[in-house]
Amino acid sequence: MDAFSETLRAVRLAGAFFVQGRFTAPWCYRSPCAASLAPILEPGAERVVVFHLITEGECFVDMESEEPLRLVAGEAVLFPWGDEHLMASSPGLKPTQEIEEVLLERPQLIELGGSGATTQLLCGYMACDARLGDLLLSGLPSIMRVNVRGSHAGGWVEAAVRYALVEARSTRPGGEGVLSKLAEVLFIETLRLHMTTQAPGMKGWLAGVGDRIVGAALNAIHMQPAHDWTLNSLASHVGSSRSVLAERFQLLVGRTTMQYLTQWRMLLAANLLTRSNGTLARIAEEVGYETDTAFSRAFRREYGMPPATWRRRQLPLARRF
Repeated sequence: MDAFSETLRAVRLAGAFFVQGRFTAPWCYRSPCAASLAPILEPGAERVVVFHLITEGECFVDMESEEPLRLVAGEAVLFPWGDEHLMASSPGLKPTQEIEEVLLERPQLIELGGSGATTQLLCGYMACDARLGDLLLSGLPSIMRVNVRGSHAGGWVEAAVRYALVEARSTRPGGEGVLSKLAEVLFIETLRLHMTTQAPGMKGWLAGVGDRIVGAALNAIHMQPAHDWTLNSLASHVGSSRSVLAERFQLLVGRTTMQYLTQWRMLLAANLLTRSNGTLARIAEEVGYETDTAFSRAFRREYGMPPATWRRRQLPLARRF
């Protein structure tokens, strides 16, 4: 299993589609920063990433820091850092709807606009641990566009989303659960597509996963986090010199291999503390520490408190998230 798949398997994500919109030009609505949406969308979540999928027509994304971006049917746009933005039929329009007003009612379908061309889109989100968000999304721009419909999986993903939206409005049970899983699939597919289409010179964790040397090192760390890895053993494992691995890893991922190993172990440990009843000694062993004392010291350095204290504070949030 590769590092990307292992990360998604090991750490919990939660998401949903929260707006299905049918808009007729002229129209414009404002989506605030994701941090202000998080308490409404997913109470208890540390990080919320908003994304949109255009299923019919076209529209524009307007952000203060960027030029207006035109989107067409089949494209998805993701906001890795949760920036406020406008969605509109054309650039320069003033918003007539605040998305927060819509979310308070949680409609399955909203309609807005005049009598012009029709645009249909889906707004979704993915919630995760802040450290996982920082890991997955590091190096990404403030706005990220990909052509989902043009990918191998895009056709069935879009068809499945359409089907699930119909099911969510029916009386049959399970519709919302299916939509949640499909939101996760669309989010993952968007990141995968970005990995295959990113421009040369990009940095960040996803760029590292796509690099031959760094990606192999990340795969090794994620497959065997408890192994007694050193820079020398990792370099030997991936068929690289020690200096080349160290330099490329630092350049792309933004930290040393050993710093990353510790960070990944602590992220796994935090996940186990929240999702399992395992003892500290058992969790310490699973993430590569011989004693719970050594594990506790490492965890305190990363999270600012002992693992037992952190676990107690997370329990109320874990029941909601």
